[in-house]
Amino acid sequence: MIASLKGELVTLGADWAIVDVNGIGFKVFMPTSTLSTLGRKGEEVELHTHLHLREDNVALYGFAAPEELGLFQNLISVTRLGPKLALAMLSAMSAEKLAMTIATGNADLLAEIPGIGKKTANRIILELKEKIGAGWAAPPTELAEENADVLSALVSLGYSVREATRALTAIPPDPALTLEEKIKLALGFFATK
Repeated sequence: MIASLKGELVTLGADWAIVDVNGIGFKVFMPTSTLSTLGRKGEEVELHTHLHLREDNVALYGFAAPEELGLFQNLISVTRLGPKLALAMLSAMSAEKLAMTIATGNADLLAEIPGIGKKTANRIILELKEKIGAGWAAPPTELAEENADVLSALVSLGYSVREATRALTAIPPDPALTLEEKIKLALGFFATK
């Protein structure tokens, strides 16, 4: 198995790059987030990779961070979800945001990704929520249960999971608060920083 590549960037495509490793050119498919970090042709690149074997196809997928690779491998473990769709998901949103969307069960946000319908989004959440929830992107359990929608809203606004989790501390434990009020309080946390 090819676990990583380190070599010279030769060519960039829409969703792939060719990396020359000691005279051998590897075509590596990757999300746009990784493509944007590669640099220019001729520069050295290092990628974490997944070799995907099927009886009619062999493809190599590359990622800038091991967390992205891990999330990709979790996604392709979902029933009827192939590597191209998993790659499209990682191109549509950051790995951290995607993991948080799955961990909080936000099927509506997942269904906004091209190629992902409501049924597929629900299947992804059903099969991965526990795996992702126990992983690197998961907030503390008590916060996820009580304020999952607030956390998801903050992440969709562009805040990192870490920042959003810290902002949840600004929300008093009042069951009478509406979702909108909770989001305003959490955004108020960022205004004071």
